[in-house]
Amino acid sequence: MTNSSAETDAWSRTSAPGAHETGVQRQSWRAYFEATALLQDRLDRTLKESAGLHLADYNLLLLLSEAPEGRLRMGELARLMVFSPSRVTYQVKTLEQRGLVERCAAATDRRGAEAVITDAGRHLFRKAAAVHSRQVKDLFLDRLEDGEAETLLRVFSRLGRSLEGGEPATLSD
Repeated sequence: MTNSSAETDAWSRTSAPGAHETGVQRQSWRAYFEATALLQDRLDRTLKESAGLHLADYNLLLLLSEAPEGRLRMGELARLMVFSPSRVTYQVKTLEQRGLVERCAAATDRRGAEAVITDAGRHLFRKAAAVHSRQVKDLFLDRLEDGEAETLLRVFSRLGRSLEGGEPATLSD
């Protein structure tokens, strides 16, 4: 049996000779998993150097900047970030100490809490977004060939809908 061109071009960071995944599906998972880790690390380091933000901080400020009146309930913010409630509380507290967000009682029912982006948070987010956007273009978008962006959009939209819908995990032998 001959290898397809996808298998021949497969990339992995494994350090063990001969330990590469076999089969295009497994190879694609491994390449996705490892390349995503490298990409996120590079994006995180650049944001930290240029704006003093981690990628999670950037994501939180992005979500708040897009939200009506720059505010989201803490539970909704946790859901959108795929964070536990305690983790998003910690993240908000950290950014609050820097003056980038405020935590206040929910405007609608006063029982819940909301995170609200401050003017300083908006200013820093705009600075970070310019750097982040350039880097995403350089490291990811400019490296896609014709048709690959559409394929990635289809694949990850389908996967996102499936995972968000709560499809149960299946375990097979």
